Amino acid sequence: MSAFVPDVPPADQPPAVDAVLTLTGERTIPDLDIENYWFRRHEVVYERLATRCAGRDVLEAGCGEGYGADLIAGVARRVVAVDYDEAAVAHVRHRYPRVEVMQANLAELPLPDASVDVVVNFQVIEHLWDQGQFVRECARVLRPSGLLMVSTPNRITFSPGRDTPINPFHTRELNADELTELLVHGGFAEVEMCGLFHGPRLQEMDARHGGSIIDAQIAQALACDEGAPWPPELAADVAAVTTADFDLIGRGDREIADSLDLIAIAVRA
Repeated sequence: MSAFVPDVPPADQPPAVDAVLTLTGERTIPDLDIENYWFRRHEVVYERLATRCAGRDVLEAGCGEGYGADLIAGVARRVVAVDYDEAAVAHVRHRYPRVEVMQANLAELPLPDASVDVVVNFQVIEHLWDQGQFVRECARVLRPSGLLMVSTPNRITFSPGRDTPINPFHTRELNADELTELLVHGGFAEVEMCGLFHGPRLQEMDARHGGSIIDAQIAQALACDEGAPWPPELAADVAAVTTADFDLIGRGDREIADSLDLIAIAVRA
């Protein structure tokens, strides 16, 4: 999810590999003040879990802009990144040379059996049509006892009271039990579940913006369709968010149903 106005280039137009990817709402990108909240909300998970990739062969399945794969490349032995979007792949290849990137469908990962130690899939699984097939592919390419690390919006708080996702780019959102069941049925065990929450400073921002800085951003994105400028206080708060403003908390320490995002770490059975 992001504060966006769709602006997608024609499908037959070749990507400009030296350009910053267009903000469409399908993926988050760095270096934009109005996108900073969503970017930091995604980036924090890479930061907190990167140590589990240290010295290992890692696949990022669904790398998007590539900032996360590059962060992991700072500690991993090798990082292979896969994305379905050709423009994203060209961008990653140009901007992040230490990442090996290729274009492919995540339902058919272009890697041999038992070829990586960790698969990273952050804020992607909710975009996939066949989530079960993807999880089975992750199990196939992982070595014995390898890790699959998944983050995804918590359906309960992200699309409350709805049968279909709010975000038009999402196909199916999950709660903690549904995500656990998906991973277990796909060949994983020992599923560790955490939740992402607003820390104290973001809670203060929530209070300043009618109870939810998220809702304030979404309302502003819709207003921008009509040319409305960002209120200065909202713009300043969004631009000031850092990864330190989020808390990653284990399932036993706080009610997981209240989390913003779910983070699962599963061991290949």
